[in-house]
Amino acid sequence: MRLNLKKIAAMLLLVALPSGAPMAEEVPAAAVADNEIRIGNVMPYTGPLAAFGSIGRAEAAYFDMVNEHGGINGRTVRFISYDDSADPVTTREQTRKLVETDKVWLMFGSFGTPQNLAVRPYLNERKIPQLFIASGDEEWSRPKSFPWTMGFPPTFRAEGRIYANYIQASYAERRIAVLWQNDQFGRDMFRGLQEGLGDTARMIVSDIAVDGSEKSVDAQIDVLQSSGAEIVLLDVAPPIAALAIRRMNDIGWHPVLLLDNASASIANALRPGGLENSIGVISTAFLKDASDPAWKDDAGMKAWSAFMDKYYPDGDKADSNAVFGYAAAETMAQVLRQCGDDLSRENIMHQAASLNHFQSSVVLPGIAINTGPSDYRPIEQMRLVQFDGYTWQPIGEVIESAFVGTTGQDRPN
Repeated sequence: MRLNLKKIAAMLLLVALPSGAPMAEEVPAAAVADNEIRIGNVMPYTGPLAAFGSIGRAEAAYFDMVNEHGGINGRTVRFISYDDSADPVTTREQTRKLVETDKVWLMFGSFGTPQNLAVRPYLNERKIPQLFIASGDEEWSRPKSFPWTMGFPPTFRAEGRIYANYIQASYAERRIAVLWQNDQFGRDMFRGLQEGLGDTARMIVSDIAVDGSEKSVDAQIDVLQSSGAEIVLLDVAPPIAALAIRRMNDIGWHPVLLLDNASASIANALRPGGLENSIGVISTAFLKDASDPAWKDDAGMKAWSAFMDKYYPDGDKADSNAVFGYAAAETMAQVLRQCGDDLSRENIMHQAASLNHFQSSVVLPGIAINTGPSDYRPIEQMRLVQFDGYTWQPIGEVIESAFVGTTGQDRPN
């Protein structure tokens, strides 16, 4: 009979421990004794931000695929995801359940800024990895203060600077209006826009904050139109973006329209807002657009399409959030593969901070995923894109988003 030395070592350690003594963290029970890696996740599957729930569904489907192909280094991935309806109080409850009841070894890919801020102290105090958060807040890049927390997409603030640079280059001295979401996401992007504009921020003639649960923004759009603005930035979640796009068309107002990356989903924002109404909308991208025929022969997108057909057949291939979830899960799998047989939480964080030009199969060419001990921003490049009624078409070259309109001194250490 073949002996499993790892299991024997774990059993001997348990025997050696005094009654009631906790098992040392260096021996991950889920990963060693059960040959399983338990990963926790919290998503808004219900509520006003439910459109982002497809991120978690795509991630779950990805790990189903991984397990069907033998797992990671011979271990099965058990992905446990709960709904929090984007409520930070519920996020805390569900995260505690995942850690204390489900015994997950790490948290991965949970959505939202206030939600992840609510659990960051809890996870860092317990030295539990909080990896590849689905939020572009700068708070996820504070390795000195919160060494167990890391984001994934480019920051909202940097994205705002990209729009500012585009406006200055293409529409200098034009009046600008902003519809922004009254939360950290909205404030960060609006702040980046103002910083990037510098002295020309005086051209912002109107800005209105809205709640993410608004059922109508007709009045707000009417006010922005009356300001005489020629350029509008929609710095809001997909349902609000759809309402705004439809209202602009209804009143015959056609300014230069900029749309934040988080809402640049054909399925969740442009289609509900009207595809014809959305022609000409400008946004940013770091992921391939599954609707773009330019990728029909791309190996990565062919594999993604086959994955959707088999493992996530209820998903919408026009939903960019499904591509995002796939990219994040692909990156998480790479980190776990780099860990080899050392699945201590310390090594998981070490490998997460050791990604060197990792090329996700669904990230745009020219964009690589890089991290380091003082660099907790995996993706720092984007490119401008414009919607042509069918797909997002690229504008210009890849932009180093971390340094647009600023200097390296602004980058957290």
